[in-house]
Amino acid sequence: MTKQALLTGITGQDGAYLAQLLLNEGYAVHGVIRRSSHRGVEDHRLRWLGVAEKVRLHDGDLTDLSSLLRIVREVQPDEIYNLAAQSFVASSWRQPILTANVTAVGVTNMLEAMRLEAPKARFYQASSSEMYGLIQEPLQRESTPFYPRSPYAVAKLYGHWITVNYRESFGLHASSGILFNHESPLRGVEFVTRKVSNGVARIKLGLAEELRLGNIDAKRDWGHAKDYVRAMWLMLRQEKPDDYVVATGVTTTVRDMCRIAFEHVGLDMEKYVVIDPAFYRPAEVEVLLGDSSKARKTLGWEPKIPLDALIKEMVDADLDRVTRSAAD
Repeated sequence: MTKQALLTGITGQDGAYLAQLLLNEGYAVHGVIRRSSHRGVEDHRLRWLGVAEKVRLHDGDLTDLSSLLRIVREVQPDEIYNLAAQSFVASSWRQPILTANVTAVGVTNMLEAMRLEAPKARFYQASSSEMYGLIQEPLQRESTPFYPRSPYAVAKLYGHWITVNYRESFGLHASSGILFNHESPLRGVEFVTRKVSNGVARIKLGLAEELRLGNIDAKRDWGHAKDYVRAMWLMLRQEKPDDYVVATGVTTTVRDMCRIAFEHVGLDMEKYVVIDPAFYRPAEVEVLLGDSSKARKTLGWEPKIPLDALIKEMVDADLDRVTRSAAD
């Protein structure tokens, strides 16, 4: 029989790539989607990948347990991937209560719906490297203590531990992927990598004169979202549920990422990048660097797309987008 997969956050970057992967593996793919007055706009990532017509969307919300119970009862999923969240770190200081309700309590709602309606399903929780925050070890692994530095990271930490709790309390097959930064042309323009690729494209095409950024010396472990969703799927292939760090093991500054992007279009970043204190976080996370040895050994996973190829892909995609937009 065809396996049924249920994804929250299916219209986001990871959800779209994961939907594509699961469809290619022969799954029937269902997505939970909040009702929107802009239907047809929010699924643009699915359309960009050519899979929008191949998935079935269900109206629901992580903050509404009754809708999740209804959807899980109807779909009877074999696998549930909880990717939905208020995921923009900067917004979590402006909307801390919303972030807690969606990114933290929403995980409990999804787990509870699974426990009551599909307890034999396998569950994936999207945890985050932001939970490490003020790092306690130079390399962050599964055993590294957490020290969250934003309302988003605190909410993610709750979601992580409630997943562990449901696994141990109710015997659910529930795993968490502690994913380090992963990007793609589908990343939202508010995130720094996409802000850079879009800004570079606009400058190259003569539509902008500068790119305003905050702390460009912050270091991150960046990978491609397409590689990282494969790790999610591999986690649910395992006989026993567990938690895994997913990372490249290479750290790069925002400055160096900018340099790659500008050099790709033949420009000097020093002429265009403007440091704006308005973009600094109240509590900055200076460096994140993941040790994915466990995922590589147990899952047989490894990243395939290097950072320079990722950044160039994003810049090329934004050059195309901006050019087409300007022509309309």
